[in-house]
Amino acid sequence: MVKMNIEKNNEEYEEVISSYYEGRGVSLIISLKVDTKQIDLVAEKLAEYDNIEDLFLVTGDVDLILKARFRDYDHMKDFLIRKASNLPGIEDVKSMMVVTTYKERGIVIDYDSSKA
Repeated sequence: MVKMNIEKNNEEYEEVISSYYEGRGVSLIISLKVDTKQIDLVAEKLAEYDNIEDLFLVTGDVDLILKARFRDYDHMKDFLIRKASNLPGIEDVKSMMVVTTYKERGIVIDYDSSKA
């Protein structure tokens, strides 16, 4: 019974998120925990993807942080499930979808809060 409720909630969540981003680009911040012996290889593979705009080796609880843009939610989901998560050396993937951008690459974005 609990499993069915979780699956139903996941389907509802998926439907809401998918409809929110339907026809719109999706920006994503991704943090990766990587086997330290494979960080350079993972970074090189990720850097080959055109939709990855920025890629950083960082200190702290994760090893790599990247920013990526996708044409829509389905492409983002495909990248996370079929590509990023399947690279050798990846131990954990966490992603955050960008809802609103206030400043990017040093440029303040004209944001109208009345449209939010």
